[in-house]
Order: sequence, then C-alpha cells, then structure tokens
Amino acid sequence: MSNDAFHHWNTRFAHPDYVFGTEPNAFLASCEDRLPETGGKALAIADGEGRNGVFLAECGLDVLSVDFSPNAQAKARALAEARGVSMATETVDIIHWNWPEAAFDVVAAIFFQFAGPQDRDTIFAGIRKALKPGGLLILTGYRPEQIAYGTGGPKVVENMYTRDLLETAFGDFDGVEISEHDTEVDEGHGHKGISALIDFIGRRPA
Repeated sequence: MSNDAFHHWNTRFAHPDYVFGTEPNAFLASCEDRLPETGGKALAIADGEGRNGVFLAECGLDVLSVDFSPNAQAKARALAEARGVSMATETVDIIHWNWPEAAFDVVAAIFFQFAGPQDRDTIFAGIRKALKPGGLLILTGYRPEQIAYGTGGPKVVENMYTRDLLETAFGDFDGVEISEHDTEVDEGHGHKGISALIDFIGRRPA
C-alpha cells in the first residue's frame, strides 16, 4: 500500500461517522445460513470500520478483522463494543502480510478493490492460503460497469472484477456460485446508489 493511499484512507476514516455505515454488506448478510453452525474462525480482510467483522462475530464466529488503517481499526473496536461482541483486530497491509496457513473456516473479502492486478493476485493467493480445506470464501465487489455509475469504488477499470477473473482465481473451489447484478446499494455515504456488482461464494477444495 502506497503512502498516499494510506494517508487518504486513514484520513477518511478519522471522521467520527462510519463511511460505509455500520450494517454488514448485503451479500455477506445473505450468506448467514452458509456460516458454520458450531462456530469457527473467520477472517474479515480490508475490514475498514468493522461492519462486516462485527456481523460475523454476531453470528458466533471467532473473528479477526484486519485493515491497514489504525483509525478504521479503532472504530471497528468501538463498533464491536457497542454491539456487545468480541472481535480481534490487527493492523496489516494485506498486500505484504504473511498470511496464516489454513487458519480460517471463513474469509470475507468485501470491496477491497484498491488493489491492481498484480497486488490482487497476491491477495487472492493469500486468501487461498488462509482458508482451511473446506473453508468458505465470501467475496463481493464491483464489475467494470461500475465506472459509469460512479456510486462507489475505484475509478480504475483494471481493479474491477469479472466472472472470468473470479473463475480463473477460484474456479477450482467447491460449490462455486457467481452472480452478476445491478443493485441499489445504501452502505453509508461511501457506497450509495445503483451499482454494478458481482458476488462469489465457494469452498476451498478439501
């Protein structure tokens, strides 16, 4: 992560309001019935102010929420406390992180599209490494058509997701489901309006 990007996001997260709201991403919330019934360990990457990690903790999972912004992480801890759940946080740059191996039953990868193709490949490899065999990946992001909508996300088309890209990265996963759709999003003031989305769910091969 560049110094400019760090300064931009850390400054943005310094404001008291929650940029992307405090409720979980809609796709992640819709996957609640896929989560382990008897608990388990979950990793929420680029979790920002913690809305998605807190949701996973509310579902009974042992959650590690990671982000590179200390300001975001402070708000994530405050949100967890306000919701009455326990959630571990760690301030890391997921591009250069030493991802733990086969450590998590669930990885939530929600809108981390600050990464260009090379860095994205590194993160995707880290996700695969961190999932236990049979572990669940829940991923959502913007498609290239989002550039025209301008309702959130980067302005760089190379950072967007396509079906082919996700199938290349995770097509060997079990039970893969990919959905492309244009949907009205209302997640704080950071993601607001009609949006071109793509959702992925699948399990690392056992």
